[in-house]
Amino acid sequence: MKKTMKRVLSLGLISAMAVGALAGCGKKDTGSSSEFLIGGLGPLTGPAASYGVSVKQGAEVAIDEINKAGGVKVGDSTLTLKLDFADDEASGDTAMSAYNSLMDKGINALLGTVTSGAGLAISEQTNADKIFQITPSGSAKDLTAYDNAFRLCFTDPVQGVTMAHYAVEDLGLKKIAVIYNNADEYSTGVMQAFVDEVKKIGGEIVASEAFVTDAVDFNTQLTTIKGTDAQIIFVPAYYQDAAYITTQAAELGMTLPFIGSDGWDGVLSKAVDPKVLEGAVFLSPFFATDSDPAIQKFTENYKKAYNSVPDQFAADGYDTVYVMKAALEKAGSTKSDDLIKAMTEIEVKGLTGDVTFNADGEPNKGVKFVKIVNGEYTALDKQ
Repeated sequence: MKKTMKRVLSLGLISAMAVGALAGCGKKDTGSSSEFLIGGLGPLTGPAASYGVSVKQGAEVAIDEINKAGGVKVGDSTLTLKLDFADDEASGDTAMSAYNSLMDKGINALLGTVTSGAGLAISEQTNADKIFQITPSGSAKDLTAYDNAFRLCFTDPVQGVTMAHYAVEDLGLKKIAVIYNNADEYSTGVMQAFVDEVKKIGGEIVASEAFVTDAVDFNTQLTTIKGTDAQIIFVPAYYQDAAYITTQAAELGMTLPFIGSDGWDGVLSKAVDPKVLEGAVFLSPFFATDSDPAIQKFTENYKKAYNSVPDQFAADGYDTVYVMKAALEKAGSTKSDDLIKAMTEIEVKGLTGDVTFNADGEPNKGVKFVKIVNGEYTALDKQ
């Protein structure tokens, strides 16, 4: 829209312009000056659907809470939040198509993507569109390469480095085997950071075994590891892979302990026998049995709404909405440029931890370790 007009505009056109200005990032009018439309992207179908469904539902719980409490005060206006969540199937091609459809609907901000590969596929376009974007759970380092993009979760390098120190220093285990998905950005990113750090702090990678997406037979990789002097197995992968690997390890008579990354969240629901997961430790910013009152309240509301127990991805979706709310309140504006600037000036007490953000889009917050004991997720006290 040009700033200078050579003709006198009618009152009706001036009103239309005012509504358009309130649309936020200036893409398209949402049809209501009091509504802030959040576009969501994540897998709702396919092997990674659990993550996308959880993020979507967690975000919906937050939006319902915020709207029932009176909405979001932005300058002189009060906004209600609305979510339009599209299925990207954890696929780059599908994500681009779904993102374009959301932009056509006039979204004001983007919550997503949920997975790293899909996010990397659209990152250049979201930057070109200059839309305010937060990924709740995409951990690939380059997802925050552009100024418009922020991340709520831990990065792949943070996870890899943290678990390396846990294995080598906390557990005192120097000989480590790794099983990872060499076709997945998340898995390879965490693996590489882990391997590099293990070597740096005096450990040894005695086996590094790869698999491909949708693999179901891990006997070859496990048999190779069984023939080494490995003391522990690190699996930076998603929950379905972790369930297959731990089950087949038990069938081979292997008793080595397992550690994993945050993709393990939900693994208990996939393992036929939870005993194969006994003692496994993985990173997660959230678990539903935490005694924190805010977590218990969220868990109760989530169960009422969806008849299921929330996982970390649900908490990520919930927290991301509240981060957007804080940015809107701080900015006093719905424009993407203002929201991006406000991100480094806010602090949010979330379910996944108290968080602030760097100018490079990364969160500042602590990590939690989850240990599986007697078929339940429990907090690991490393002290």
